[in-house]
Formats: sequence, C-alpha cells, structure tokens
Amino acid sequence: MHKTVVINAVGLTRKLLKRMPLTNKLGAPATIGHVLPAVTSSVQATYLTGTLPCEHGIVGNGWYFRDECEIRFWHQSDKLVQRPRIWDIARQRDPSFKCANICWWNAMYCSADVTITPRPMYPANGRKVPDIWTHPASLRTTLQNT
Repeated sequence: MHKTVVINAVGLTRKLLKRMPLTNKLGAPATIGHVLPAVTSSVQATYLTGTLPCEHGIVGNGWYFRDECEIRFWHQSDKLVQRPRIWDIARQRDPSFKCANICWWNAMYCSADVTITPRPMYPANGRKVPDIWTHPASLRTTLQNT
C-alpha cells in the first residue's frame, strides 16, 4: 500500500528539513509551487483540490457579508470549497482509499475518513477557548482525554 503524507508548514524549506531527522524518515520531499493570494485558506484549498482560487472559491481567509457590513474570518465549513478534494478523486479511482485531514482549514464536514481541525469556542464572556472539531465526533473526547 502506498502512503503519502502532506505537511503544510509555512516557511519549511529543504534546508530546514535536513534538521528534522524523524520527518526525513517519511521519505523524499516534494516541492509545491506558490499560490496567490498567499493566505492560509486559499493555499490549502488549492493544494487539496488542485485548482486555483478562482475555481475553488476560497479567495481569502475572510468573507465580507454585504447584508451585515461585517467581515468574518476563518469560516471552516468544507461546503465553501467548490471543487472535489484530492481524496474524493482518489476514491473514484480506488474505493478502498483512506484519508485523514488533520489541522487544515475548511475541513468541517469534509468527506475525509478522519478529520481533526482547530475549532475554538467563544463563551458569552468574550474568552476564546482552544478546542477541536473531529470526525468521527467521538475522536474529540479521546484526544482531549489523552
């Protein structure tokens, strides 16, 4: 079985990888070209769909809602991405294909077999509490209890 690991780390270069012996055991690195706009959500959607922001629809980290005159950042629903993800395409070719989507944006409700994504909670008192969203849902409790 062929396995692939994609690590999306801003500024991670081949020179820095040489200092990461455990990561080097994963195999030879591949280089992925740049994406514009060079912001997290746009870049990640491009990598996961193989299409540009003008096609997949994720053109930035924030969205302007004209009806409310309000900008909101970091919407996380996979439903915002308007093209199939690489794992959807892989499953069409091989129905036994498995994929875990860990700590990427626009991941909530995606079709990966396992998903873990940051999802802070915002209590009424204005605090921001670190948390995660997972699929399957029970995985959240398992991870938080370890």
